[in-house]
Amino acid sequence: MSQYYDMGDQTLWNPSNGASWLFMSQVSVYQAELGLPSGIGPMQADECQIDPLVFKEFVDAMLAWHRRTSHAVIVALSEGFVATVLVLAERAGNEVNWLPAGVAEDGGLKDVQVPAAPVSSEGAWAAALKCKSRELGRFMTA
Repeated sequence: MSQYYDMGDQTLWNPSNGASWLFMSQVSVYQAELGLPSGIGPMQADECQIDPLVFKEFVDAMLAWHRRTSHAVIVALSEGFVATVLVLAERAGNEVNWLPAGVAEDGGLKDVQVPAAPVSSEGAWAAALKCKSRELGRFMTA
């Protein structure tokens, strides 16, 4: 069994039920964390629609939130979800907003870890996340 994540008549992803359930659970977590809707609609009859405008705003906010976080455990826990969302955004044709941390909505880092985790440059951070997203995308059947 599998489920469909569609934007209009285009299928962005067709994961197994287990992967879909886990992803949708994480969508709820990050909607609450960001205080924004994701644009990912409810799963009905193994299909859900993604609202392109709302989803783009969510992806940009998710990326900014992820970049501001320098806590090693939070970064590790969220990185897979962020990479998955980036695959969907790319397939939807969304241009991702790779804002530097200092330009993020509330500025500055949050959830800072002591001792501090190394902070990578903007270019290195974006390149690593893009690489992880491309790699993951190979396993996300559309």
